[in-house]
Amino acid sequence: MRCCATGKFARLPAILAAVAITAGAWQPTGAELINAGRFEEALAAFEAALQTDPKSVAANNGAGVALDLLGRYREAQPYFTAAIKASRSPLEKALAERAMAIGYGFAGDCGNAEKLEKRAFDFYVETHDFPNAGDVADELGRLCLDAGDFDRAAEWYQRGHDQGLQEPNISPARTDLWDFRLAHAKGRIAAQRGKIAEARKQAQKARAILDRGHIPDQEEYFPYLQGYIAFYASDYAEALSALNRVSRSDPFIECLIARTYEAMGDRARAIEFYQRAAATTAHSVPAAYAQPFARRRLASWNLMRP
Repeated sequence: MRCCATGKFARLPAILAAVAITAGAWQPTGAELINAGRFEEALAAFEAALQTDPKSVAANNGAGVALDLLGRYREAQPYFTAAIKASRSPLEKALAERAMAIGYGFAGDCGNAEKLEKRAFDFYVETHDFPNAGDVADELGRLCLDAGDFDRAAEWYQRGHDQGLQEPNISPARTDLWDFRLAHAKGRIAAQRGKIAEARKQAQKARAILDRGHIPDQEEYFPYLQGYIAFYASDYAEALSALNRVSRSDPFIECLIARTYEAMGDRARAIEFYQRAAATTAHSVPAAYAQPFARRRLASWNLMRP
């Protein structure tokens, strides 16, 4: 839960978008093809660029992203590995590691994602960049939660919270942000574990933090938590009501809405929202769960290839 980049390259991982904007003319072409959902063409563009510059960080990451979005996860991994090896600075390496970790998220592999995210996490801690250390830990917590590893998710969300609070001269708003994120995460973990009363308790904590008024930009994430808990409590009408108040630009929300409609027996609406989630062009933590799940559900109805 954080602010996102805006503009032409907003949906691309930072290591690809940042380099693509300043690199040769072929780079935006590959990026634009990904954003247009033309993944095979994007892959061809990045592979053509690698013929000229095999050590291009952006091209290797771009090829990995395209392959992940095509569902070809094992094929993506050597490209991400090459990007990590070719990185020219510790920061660039950390960004490449995070991109590969998200790739493992697409494959539902929390364990391998952890190996990469921990390297990035350690880099940010060592450089006293505590906000980014917290973000990386939360990123991994989400990947592990969505992969079903609740204990590891809880551990990393707590580490994210604790590192985030190490920021020097931290403001009340930043403190509230980390407290809200942790309560939100604990609520989702409890819901997945079937501990609905505990999940609702955490939601109350999250609501109380928001009511202090320091982080109004986080208000949009509260109905997400309400809908999440309601879904796992099998209160599908309440889940749908809450989720319909959340931004539809998030493929995870679209996927959860689809799951809610499916549980309610409305297959037509479920298909509509699964198709939206499956069509995402984002290589992001929310998409890492939503896109593969939606594709599998549609494939089970013979509506697309898995």
